[in-house]
Amino acid sequence: MNSRKVEDGGILYDENETDDEDELAPEGPAAGTATPGIDWNEGGDVPEGLSGAALIQELVKRLPNSPGVYRMFNADGDVLYVGKARSLRKRVTNYAQGRGHSNRIAQMIRLTANMEFVTTRTETEALLLEANLIKRLRPRFNVLLRDDKSFPYILVTGDSRAPAIFKHRGARSRKGDYFGPFASAGAVGRTINSLQRAFLLRTCTDSVFETRTRPCLLYQIKRCSAPCTYEISDADYAELVQEAKDFLSGKSQKVKAEMAAAMNAAAEELDFERAAVYRDRLAALSHVQSHQGINPSGVEEADVFAIHHEGGVSCIQVFFFRTGQNWGNRAYFPKADPQLSGSEVLNAFLAQFYDDKPCPRQILLSETVEEIDLLSRALTERSGHRVSIQVPQRGEKKDLVDHVAANAREAHGRKLAETASQSRLLEGFAATFKLPAVPRRIEIYDNSHIMGTNAVGGMVVAGPDGFVKGQYRKFNIRSTEITPGDDFGMMKEVMTRRFSRLIKEEGLPDRGAEAGADAADLPFPAWPDVILIDGGQGQMTAVRAILEELGITDQVVAIGVAKGADREAGRERFFMKGVPDFSLPPRDPVLYFVQRLRDEAHRFAIGSHRARRKKELVKNPLDEIAGIGPTRKRALLQHFGTAKAVSRAAMSDLMAVEGISESVARLVYNHFHEDAAL
Repeated sequence: MNSRKVEDGGILYDENETDDEDELAPEGPAAGTATPGIDWNEGGDVPEGLSGAALIQELVKRLPNSPGVYRMFNADGDVLYVGKARSLRKRVTNYAQGRGHSNRIAQMIRLTANMEFVTTRTETEALLLEANLIKRLRPRFNVLLRDDKSFPYILVTGDSRAPAIFKHRGARSRKGDYFGPFASAGAVGRTINSLQRAFLLRTCTDSVFETRTRPCLLYQIKRCSAPCTYEISDADYAELVQEAKDFLSGKSQKVKAEMAAAMNAAAEELDFERAAVYRDRLAALSHVQSHQGINPSGVEEADVFAIHHEGGVSCIQVFFFRTGQNWGNRAYFPKADPQLSGSEVLNAFLAQFYDDKPCPRQILLSETVEEIDLLSRALTERSGHRVSIQVPQRGEKKDLVDHVAANAREAHGRKLAETASQSRLLEGFAATFKLPAVPRRIEIYDNSHIMGTNAVGGMVVAGPDGFVKGQYRKFNIRSTEITPGDDFGMMKEVMTRRFSRLIKEEGLPDRGAEAGADAADLPFPAWPDVILIDGGQGQMTAVRAILEELGITDQVVAIGVAKGADREAGRERFFMKGVPDFSLPPRDPVLYFVQRLRDEAHRFAIGSHRARRKKELVKNPLDEIAGIGPTRKRALLQHFGTAKAVSRAAMSDLMAVEGISESVARLVYNHFHEDAAL
């Protein structure tokens, strides 16, 4: 086969060969880690001291013409890039040519100190392996997927007498029927709320369901049919469950027609109370569909992708359609080389997107990608059913793609506006506080407690793209030496734990290397440039003592933010080392920016504190007894009603409970009676 040379992001390659820069998951093991089950080949002995193009030229001599995956490493052993090829020899040869490369690719080649290779039987295997490795290893020069959270599903359980309906994430290991994916947890929550009103299915946990002795409040407000106490027979409840499954499976018109007929029949029999129940259920179903937006009749199961690529920024919008219903959409902003075209970014995105997600039978795209046939074969192989990838040219599907593309353009515009605003604010922040460079990572700390109880320290993170919620951390205050309510002691514990662990895991930052590199090429840093402390001089004294003790005062700029007189917003005082405390003008944009950062830290700390306090409030005393598991706990509560009644029970009463032996009864009794002489 003849081939011609074409350019892909600055790399010349044969037209019948392709390369991918793929999406990057935010979580995964450290770069350079071994890949279990894969036998990597370093290509034989290479003369010491070689790197860059010279190293690659030596390695090419030992490479086969078979498909496979390659990894490029720097001198520290960090993975720079993961790629696949139909022919490893032809692909890697392109890197050794020394010409026609973009600045980004040329830098990647210069940094390459080692390469590893693995051959695969087919190119589709290489594509799937490449996608998996990029998500695990997070290579610096691959396209970065900034948001890779799993999608939520609706689960109708199948392992209990009365199936429940839940939101579900993660592995689908529990017996039942799964419906999804939905674009967001909010979309699932709204749908489940409406389905509760429409089908009266339970949403309680199995443990609560099995211990109920009377209907709960949801039954009273007509959001559950109370199968727990047999307010509805199992047969009638099974009919409700089947109706819900039919609705979620795309038979919504059938379900609504049957419900309308039942309502009319009840009205004709003058049973207006039953007719009103059906009326309310119909209204709930209409509410579900009204929040789904477009519901194309000709698209039963598909994911629709559209990309808007402008100004070096790409926005990929994806809509999910299942059983003829629109189950939401999500926008992605992959970080990629600005020289890549929109189709190249979309091509790299798709393989990574479906690496850990179920694939529909149809995928619709806004533009053609180069590896459309290879992607179709790979996704078919992975999913176990045929996957068709199309670029519609006319009809309802084309209108649908155009609608998704319009959403991509709007999200792209909003993102550019937000990014520009954030960049200006960070530049103003650096100028106001006389920082040596514009900060790329700001960490904000705050504590929350009530009279010292359930104390929690919160850390939020902000960067060039706004708040980075995947980096947020909470610290449950553990020290028993801290006086309850001692904010200074709490902050010292938080700072010690945060930076001791950071030094252990990441080492000290190389600020010189970071200053000489293009910020766009650098991953989001683990070390903060600035830490903001919600507190005044006392808090800052505690923080500076920890930074000095750890020897990192020169690595991090610490700024204290104290509320002004009467705790009034706009009159904050700022504390920095070496300068008198000062305030900013009331309408200064940087002041508003700092207030927003502080408020987010405050919100996160309070939320973490409330969650911990709630957990303590609902904690059952029986949980503290070693040897009392869920079964025995359930038996005790069913027999006595409450944990308080268990604590007052005599030994003979405890032994009367089914499954409670004399030794177990003694454990329970001794737990509540410290001075018992048994």
